[in-house]
Amino acid sequence: MDWLNYHHLRYFAVVAREGSIARASRLLHVSQPSISSQLQLLERALGEKLLQKHGRGLALTDMGRLVQGYAEQIFGLGRELLDAVADRPTGRPMRVQIGVADSVPRLLAFALLAPLRAGPDPLRLVIRQDKPDRLIPALATYQLDLVVADAGVGALGKHRAFRHRLGESRVAVFAPPRRAAALRRRFPASLQGQAFVLPPDEAELRREFESWTREQELDVEVAAEIEDPALAKAFAGAGHGLLLAPSVMAADLRRLEDLRPVGELPGVVLRYCAISVERRVKHPAVVRLLEAARRGVFA
Repeated sequence: MDWLNYHHLRYFAVVAREGSIARASRLLHVSQPSISSQLQLLERALGEKLLQKHGRGLALTDMGRLVQGYAEQIFGLGRELLDAVADRPTGRPMRVQIGVADSVPRLLAFALLAPLRAGPDPLRLVIRQDKPDRLIPALATYQLDLVVADAGVGALGKHRAFRHRLGESRVAVFAPPRRAAALRRRFPASLQGQAFVLPPDEAELRREFESWTREQELDVEVAAEIEDPALAKAFAGAGHGLLLAPSVMAADLRRLEDLRPVGELPGVVLRYCAISVERRVKHPAVVRLLEAARRGVFA
């Protein structure tokens, strides 16, 4: 048997629950002979006897009880599907699948996603971090509900997707406390000749920083070029170079890495967006994320 006829299974589930074909016939508004023939077709397809006569009614065989259990689960999930589509509570945690571009710092991603766990409805978060060119196709095929990225992510190509503004942040230079205090006095001129821990060439932050240093006629050194923002923060925290990061992360960098802001780069701004297949977002969890980002993280 390659497939299951769910109409037959539905008739069986009602008969099994009611204990007679007559009662099932009245509930389903289907003739008794029609139900009997559907049950026979189901038993033939499964190769098992599911019902047997018991007095004036019907009783389940051992196999019938097994099939009834599965049938109740199948049709229960069907009811939950209809409830979910109609935005009615299902009693199960809503599954939300979010892609996070690898260019988004993890501390910032956590700040953006944390409000989803604090909402009134239970959520099951599935988070995937990858490069945007691998996340966007997954979004287009509904494997993801949303992608969080910096606004510098390239064209969305052939995929039908829409950007929704989350917010923006100025960019600051961070260093361990004593070094930050020393460099702060003549900032930004104090950055001349300083070593930095920078993201790869293709990162928007790297491009913006290099454009700014050219405008300021500053020569800086590259102590390390690190793709992973968490590793870059560890290097900077150990004093191996100055760090560039969104200003909105200042409190977290102080608490977790003991890094202090030296100063903000005038005119350098990073913008972040959410990408979805909907022009007008309807998914309740995604709406919650957008509102929390605009009113909280980037307020």
